[in-house]
Amino acid sequence: MTERSFSTFVVERRWWIIAGWIVLAALVMPSASRVDERLDVSASVAGSESARVQALIASRFPAAFPSYAVVVITDGAAPTTASGRGILVSLRDPLSKLPFVSGTLSYLDAPDSAFVGSRGETYMVVGLNTQGRRPDDLVPLLRAATGSLEPGLRARFPNISFRWTGEIPLNYDLRKASASDARQAERRVLPLTAILLLIAFGAVAAALLPVVAGAASISLALGGAVILTAFWPLSLLLQNVVAMLGLGLGIDYALLVVGRFREALLKGMSSRAAAEESARRAGHTILISGAAVAIAFASLLIVPVNEIRSIAVGGLLVIVVTVLLATSLLPAILSLLGTRINTGKIRRLSLGADSDRWRRWGRFVCAHPVAVLLLASAPLAAVALQAGRLSTDLPRGDWLPRDMESSRGLQTLSGMKTSGIVNAVRVVIHLPRESTWDSPAGWAALRRASEALSRDGRVSRVRSLTTVTGSISPNLQLLSAMPTDALRSMATADGRLALIEVLPSESAGVRGAGELVRELRAMPTGSLLGLPGSSIEVGGLPALNVDYEASTIGRFKSVVLTVVAVTLVSLLIGFRSALVAIKAVALNLFSVAVAFGAVVLVFQDGHGIRALGLDSALGGTFPAIPLIVFCVVFGLSMDYEVFLVARIAEARDLGLSDDEAIVEGLARTGGLITSAAAIMIAVFAAFMLGDFVLIKILGFALSVAVLVDATVMRIAIGPALLKLGGRWNWWPGKAYHVVHSVPNIQLPVTESHGRLNVPSQSVS
Repeated sequence: MTERSFSTFVVERRWWIIAGWIVLAALVMPSASRVDERLDVSASVAGSESARVQALIASRFPAAFPSYAVVVITDGAAPTTASGRGILVSLRDPLSKLPFVSGTLSYLDAPDSAFVGSRGETYMVVGLNTQGRRPDDLVPLLRAATGSLEPGLRARFPNISFRWTGEIPLNYDLRKASASDARQAERRVLPLTAILLLIAFGAVAAALLPVVAGAASISLALGGAVILTAFWPLSLLLQNVVAMLGLGLGIDYALLVVGRFREALLKGMSSRAAAEESARRAGHTILISGAAVAIAFASLLIVPVNEIRSIAVGGLLVIVVTVLLATSLLPAILSLLGTRINTGKIRRLSLGADSDRWRRWGRFVCAHPVAVLLLASAPLAAVALQAGRLSTDLPRGDWLPRDMESSRGLQTLSGMKTSGIVNAVRVVIHLPRESTWDSPAGWAALRRASEALSRDGRVSRVRSLTTVTGSISPNLQLLSAMPTDALRSMATADGRLALIEVLPSESAGVRGAGELVRELRAMPTGSLLGLPGSSIEVGGLPALNVDYEASTIGRFKSVVLTVVAVTLVSLLIGFRSALVAIKAVALNLFSVAVAFGAVVLVFQDGHGIRALGLDSALGGTFPAIPLIVFCVVFGLSMDYEVFLVARIAEARDLGLSDDEAIVEGLARTGGLITSAAAIMIAVFAAFMLGDFVLIKILGFALSVAVLVDATVMRIAIGPALLKLGGRWNWWPGKAYHVVHSVPNIQLPVTESHGRLNVPSQSVS
């Protein structure tokens, strides 16, 4: 189906189109309300060593708590007292009766000083059986169980509190904070975007329609994501991406369609003819833009991390929805609204009207292209150079949202110098058949490894068979006296596997634990144990973080090359111009580099970071940030490139010189680009105000990228490069074929039997 026939179909079947969308909304939108329930909060790396160790511990060391949470007790009584032990008993007994709790470990089981804080605080490790359950489903049940105990204990301990922390509660709280930030950002940005659209369009009805389109895009995409969870587990992190893109692209595309429709009405067209014109001319632009964003997000599917793949799925869902809404439902509605789209008019100036200011600027760029290029690119290049220092480590310091229960619990553990219990490194020892752990050689190997790890300055304590028993050689009598669960939490019955649990020190923190994991994995086989035929596998939360970073950063180059290559081919097909395609890709990469550099200066180095609600420099920016920022920025930057270059191509196709075409392109699209960018920046900036640091960094990076791209790249650097390229810009094809994709077109138009006839002229 051609663009003309599709636009005609949309308008002629408008009632069917609208009815179809109503049915789809009725089927899909209700699911969006269950997004918090159905989307996962845990992170995993498919096929990684940390995943193998997790599965191995679950199957061979079930008593070792393969999955666990930690409940921290404050303002009660020290566990060394009878009252304190009574609190632990009152906590242990109801928790042990829960069907998903596999066991508990506290001062009651091991009267170790590590369980006692300086102010009497203590904690209990609770093993969780997550088989057949989502780990995040257990957190509310655990909190409900301890919450029911607090009223009875407060008669004696008025300020007593139970705070759940650990990997599972932290993931649960972080993703919930992320979802809450997304909802709050939507509420903040919708009124602001409505005001910006009102300024751009000068009419209430025209301003509200894009806002409604953006909100509908989010609801439909989230509803679709929830439905997909029946077949494919998805992470809650996609909610933020859907909210960002749904508002940004949904409003952006609707702005383009509505603006084109109003211009057609101003030329005297009927409502149906104007709707067909907007569907045809704006539709091709939207398809090119949507394809560019989709290409970027689709490339994320090659990363074997559930969160990254979920972001890819969420991005693709919202892109498809926004494109379909803008190219079908909006033209159908506009054909019915007609001149009522201007209801609530506050001024006569319409979006896309000629701008003397933009014309003057276009003439200046054409007169001084080299000066404009140097002056505009030099400061941006200085920022972009900082991108080389971008660190993908997890942020240092206390960057977790302060209001999270799991964060407060972790702070208490840190004060007790025992936060390593949450960040434990778990080393599975594989022993040869002839040297099992209960043999002299096997025991010596375990002792050697445990002592080597204990001497490491990044380690606070080591738990293994040799450290628990204190025995130099295997003492079968001592081992037989150990509780079965304790023994089976550290060694298997067949003697082939043993488990060493390493708790990082407070000074080492997350980074030190990650370094330890890398060093252990890099050791030659058997060197830690000093036993031929032995080997180790390293797991635990620090290992998951290492695998997460390796999977994201390790595939960053592949993603970049894939996106650049496919986008370059798409632009070559769309514009039939090698130079324009190469220029577009180069400017997109420049925008990405500037965004990375700004992130380094603000979040990594701390310049102006207090203005964003953080106390100090983070030193790191999360492993996922480069991938997400690159894909989103690279895709979105294509919007403005298509808007501007297509309009310049149309002007040249009508017989204007290269200089006149550049001036005309800037005059026709300068206002559109700045209006669209202002809305996009407002959307992304709204996410900077939340508590989830990853989303804060993402919102900042995208805001900077769009600001730079719309104000400097496309309005200064891009036109200057086009001027310098001259007629080579359009080699080897012609410019006309992109005319239909141009917003704000003002070609001579006549009507014949309800259809639009646009005269075609060849390029000289």
